[in-house]
Formats: sequence, structure tokens, C-alpha cells
Amino acid sequence: MASQALGAILTGLASLIIAANVLVAIILLCHIQKSGSKGLCFVLNLALADAMVGFTVMGVAMDELSQPFYPSQNFCVLRMAFVTSSSAASILSLILVACDRHLAIRKPFHYFQLVTGLRVGVCLVGLWLVAAVVGFLPVLIPRFQKVSNHCKCSFFNVFQPSYLLTMFCLGFFPALFLFLYLYCDMLKIASVHVQHIQEVEQAGLGGAVPHPAISDMKAMRTVAMLIGCFTLSWLPFFIASIVQMVCPECFPYKVIENFLWLLGLGNSLLNPLLYSYWQKDVQLQLSQLAAGVKRRVLLHLGNGRCFPGRDTKAVPAVSCLELQD
Repeated sequence: MASQALGAILTGLASLIIAANVLVAIILLCHIQKSGSKGLCFVLNLALADAMVGFTVMGVAMDELSQPFYPSQNFCVLRMAFVTSSSAASILSLILVACDRHLAIRKPFHYFQLVTGLRVGVCLVGLWLVAAVVGFLPVLIPRFQKVSNHCKCSFFNVFQPSYLLTMFCLGFFPALFLFLYLYCDMLKIASVHVQHIQEVEQAGLGGAVPHPAISDMKAMRTVAMLIGCFTLSWLPFFIASIVQMVCPECFPYKVIENFLWLLGLGNSLLNPLLYSYWQKDVQLQLSQLAAGVKRRVLLHLGNGRCFPGRDTKAVPAVSCLELQD
């Protein structure tokens, strides 16, 4: 019964993750084609990585709903390797987004010269290679695998504690420290900009200078929200996992797998929601997409009713001219 409930929760969460990230990915792709912004490719990659997290979690959900389920050792290792690699790609994409915003603030006049299509492509290819290596390391090094008699695919049933500890120490905590460094540096740069603007305004020249601090604060706000949600989502899982590896009796691993892991997966749902809320470009594209869908639906509902001799009272809220616009 517990497996069925967990499977239903995972199915709902995975469905929301896939739907939200696919929608944001479509919006970002349309905006990139219009604006040609290379930096948004990192955000697009984040949405694709989070969507892949949803697809891999859907497989785990199907396993939970199929209990009793007796998978082979190799199947479980591959299943969890895909989950780990997609989660690693999501975390690495967050780092690239933060680095891109940091570069835009620190080098605003050289940003478009530094962020070229070739460099963005190299960064993205390198990101997925690193994520694949991190996720499939137990497949490449069999001693990282744990032989288990459990009939459930999970991190603690198929991976050795040495692999988990290596992944935590070389992956999560360096990423968290890098996030904090980038945010603190952006905060310092923005404070310098604000101080400079205040000095210029006091001299009576405020109308002659731009306000870069406004865009800086917007970028910092987005990065701060991403860092905060990333930390709150994944930190309990990683800390509890390390405690469980050091002292297996101190912390039951079922709590980590059934609750804290779900909290970490929720980060893949929060990322697209944050960007759709904070980024005006994404909001604009979303409103345009919604308006286009609404117009097509109204055209479909009013099909055949906006011609001479036809009854137009069936669609009183929308005129024929509005439907054909």
C-alpha cells in the first residue's frame, strides 16, 4: 500500500515536472529564435534537464506501482544511473545559469563578445558529458555497485556508500559553495553600482546616466531564488544521506527515499516556475502563447458561424472580426 501511494505521488510529481519544463522550453526556444540571446540557451538547457528528471522519475514511479517487482541488478543500476545523471545535469545547468548572470554583471560591455554560440555549445556538451560520467560511474566501475536482495530500485540498494559520498563531496557541496560565491560577488558589484548612481544623482547628473543596478538587482533576485530553492530542496537529502552512511541506525533510509528525495525532485518543478514568474520575457511569451491558443480555440468554436446567413449568437462573447483577427 505504501508503494502504491509513493508511486502515485511520484507519477503526479513527474507529470508536473515534465509539463512545466516542456512549456517553459517551448517558450524559451521561441524567444531565443526572436532575440538571438545565447545566454538563454543555458536556461533552455536547464528546462530540458529538469524535463529529463521528470521522465526518469516516471520510470521509478512505474516500478513502485508494479510492486511486487523483481528487477535484475543491472536493470536497477541503469535505472538509478539515468536518474542520477539527469539530476546532475539539472544542478550543472543551474551553475551555468548563475555563471552566465555573473558574467553579464561583471563584464557587461564584453558579455556578448564572450558568450558566443561556439562557447555556449562547448559548455553544454561538456555539461552533459560530465553529468553522464557522474551518473554512470557505477556502471563503469562495478565496485561502486552494491549487491542487494531487495526488490526495489533505490540509491541505497544499488550504490555503495563510497560512491554516494564521492558524489556528495565532489558534486553537491562544491556547487553550493560556487553558488554562494557568485551571489556574494554579484551583491558586491550591485552595491558598487548603487553607490556610484547615488553619487552621480547627488551631483545633479542623475538623468544623464543609466541605471545598471536595476538589471543587476533583477539578475541577483533570480539567482538568489534559484540558490535558495536549490539549497532548501537538496540539502536535507544530502545531509541525511551522509548521516545514514556514517551511522545506519541513526537515520532510516526509507525516510530519505520516501520524503527527502521527493523534496529534492521538487527543485526540478520550482525552476521553471521561478523563471516564468521572475523573467518578464518568459511572462510575455507565455501570455502570447496563451493568447494564440485562446484565439485558435475560439476560431474552432466559432467555425462556420461567422458567415452570412449563419447564426452568430452561439458565440456572443466574441465577435466575428475578433475571431478572424
